[in-house]
Amino acid sequence: MPEGHGTIRSVREQIADQLRNEVLADQFPAEQPLREVDLAARFGVSRGPIRDALLQLTQEGALRYVPNRGVRVGTPTSDETRDLLVVLRRQIETGALEQIFDQLTEEDDDRWREMLDRLRSACERGNMASIVEHDIAFHRSLVNRTGSTDLEAIWLPITVRMRWKYSRHKNLIEVHEEHARIVDHIHRRNLKSAVKMLGKHIV
Repeated sequence: MPEGHGTIRSVREQIADQLRNEVLADQFPAEQPLREVDLAARFGVSRGPIRDALLQLTQEGALRYVPNRGVRVGTPTSDETRDLLVVLRRQIETGALEQIFDQLTEEDDDRWREMLDRLRSACERGNMASIVEHDIAFHRSLVNRTGSTDLEAIWLPITVRMRWKYSRHKNLIEVHEEHARIVDHIHRRNLKSAVKMLGKHIV
């Protein structure tokens, strides 16, 4: 079943989510080491969940392991590789939207409106980690709505490795506005326009 609001996420998942958001929001410089003991103190947990979260983020591509030097923040991919990732992500998300479109309900509409409200609030506050959190949540929900854990497992590392380019916006509220246009076409049940807007948004 698709993930809902009431889903209880493990400590490892919550820590991984927070660190992923911060990495994608450029709140860590590339190659900065992330030490288990420091993160355990920050999150108030033992080193076990920290180690698991770092392993997950390394597998996703947000972090990288350097032998004898530990885990460090990953570096952005080359422009050529990123261009390929953009194509793959577009195919996955637009394909997911096409797959689920005839199954959408008012509950889906309400959920995406709530996501837009949270994204708008983050944009107005200028909180980059929160913007990334709600941006990812929206796109992940499209893939998650298919019910395919395999598809989501493929989508996430592609998305993480892309490093989203918020710098292309004149101001952060444009991030919300782009998502609002996508959701508007979904709510109108205009598949062609929704797919077009979604594909145009993923750059």
